[in-house]
Amino acid sequence: MSEVKKIATRDSYGSTLVELGEKYENLVVLDADLAAATKTGMFKNAFPERHFNCGIAESNMVGIAAGLAAAGKVPFVSSFAMFVAGRAFEQIRNSVGYPHLNVKIGATHAGISVGEDGATHQCNEDIALMRTIPGMVVINPADDVEARAAVKAAYEYEGPVYLRFGRLAVPVINDRPDYHFELGKGVVLKEGKDLTIVATGLTVAPSLEAAQMLEKDGVSVKVINIHTIKPLDEELIVAAAKETGKVVTVEEHSIIGGLGSAVCDCLSEKMPTLTKKIGIRDVYGESGPALELLHKYELDAEGIYRQIKEFLNK
Repeated sequence: MSEVKKIATRDSYGSTLVELGEKYENLVVLDADLAAATKTGMFKNAFPERHFNCGIAESNMVGIAAGLAAAGKVPFVSSFAMFVAGRAFEQIRNSVGYPHLNVKIGATHAGISVGEDGATHQCNEDIALMRTIPGMVVINPADDVEARAAVKAAYEYEGPVYLRFGRLAVPVINDRPDYHFELGKGVVLKEGKDLTIVATGLTVAPSLEAAQMLEKDGVSVKVINIHTIKPLDEELIVAAAKETGKVVTVEEHSIIGGLGSAVCDCLSEKMPTLTKKIGIRDVYGESGPALELLHKYELDAEGIYRQIKEFLNK
């Protein structure tokens, strides 16, 4: 059996920017002195005249991007999620969101899988922050295929978009002929009738593994990949909840304000359902190897399986 291909979504981001840059001269890229880490260095090498290093000044970078968008360019601003979503929140809200400008935010190094950089760099709050901005589209792709499609969709969409990418190489799970990316539409990866797992980003692959482990215990599991957290595919989630009667959300993000909260908001209003949120439990991360951190915080397949078993046993 061949080994599963793994690619970090930040790499997908960088290479897709180059692909789009070849087609669209109005695409420009801004970075905050992290082009090597965010992978926008690929775009810089291909189109140096359209890449702007704004230095360690994320708030200023977003302001520049707003000006470029107002002048007809399509700017992609890039930095670590902690810096661009956290430090530059005010500028994103007031200079991009409020006038609904066509700025795309490429946030890399999200979640605890940043690893050794530690709690200060492990942003588990960015989805919650970006969801609160009116009109902001929030995308968290699961793998290389989805990340590439997301960047292209972001370019085509008229308005602000937040794209969340990771540092850790993750399995490619969407490399099938029938895969189709559409903003605001979830993807059913597995059918089941006893329980629905709704996962996003890095946690989609281990959620699929956990579902297979649960199948051995006689639990039929439906798995949904939500790449667009805002707007949320409420129709799909409500239908799944109605079908299975129990829902578990899984994300590499705080259980406060992220995918779990979005799903619970939807279900509490439209289809009250017994629901469990799996994610970072209102704590900071810590320094350590990414895979070991995912295991400790129970976001690998084993941890997800164990938490769902406890949920079902209750």
